[in-house]
Amino acid sequence: MDDLPDRIEHTVLGPRTTQADVTRTLDTAIRHEMRACIPPCYVAAANEYAPTVTLSTVVGFPHGQHPTAVKCTEATRAWEDGADELDVVANLGRLGEAAFETELAEVVAAVPVPVKVIVESHLLSDPELHTACEAVVEAGAEFLKTSTGFSDGGATVPDVELMSEYLPVKASGGVGSWEAAAELLAAGAERIGASRGDTIVREYHEQA
Repeated sequence: MDDLPDRIEHTVLGPRTTQADVTRTLDTAIRHEMRACIPPCYVAAANEYAPTVTLSTVVGFPHGQHPTAVKCTEATRAWEDGADELDVVANLGRLGEAAFETELAEVVAAVPVPVKVIVESHLLSDPELHTACEAVVEAGAEFLKTSTGFSDGGATVPDVELMSEYLPVKASGGVGSWEAAAELLAAGAERIGASRGDTIVREYHEQA
């Protein structure tokens, strides 16, 4: 799996994340040839500091309950600041309503970059997860993402298997080792989001 580093989004999204934390994350991403996922307030500086790193940032984070117009504004600003991809939190309180899909479609239409939709899969039953995935496909998003990492639970093999029937999947939430990442990749994940991306890559090379 020679492309493993490019499938890892090394992540720092904690509530006390500083510019120094982001810089360290970017340095690590550069060293291991990974992508990075950082808070939106640091995207412009990060893009200037590390223009070779593919940057993702979050929209509607962490619960997805922002008004649609705010999410669209967040998305547009993040793209203008240099984000290459956006991870948008779906509003699960509206799951099953037309507004769930409509909102996501508006965010997707607001930017010319790939949008991943976070559905907090561990909070949903299988029928609910199918409903969410179907809406994300109809909204025109390019990826599904399992979790924010800021709710109970995280990525699981059964959820990734189900979600990958619909779109490429970014598995995130509790993925702290190559062993865990390997299981999720084998289940169909295309990307891994992890605050320990460097550990995953290092452990992968150690066992290769």
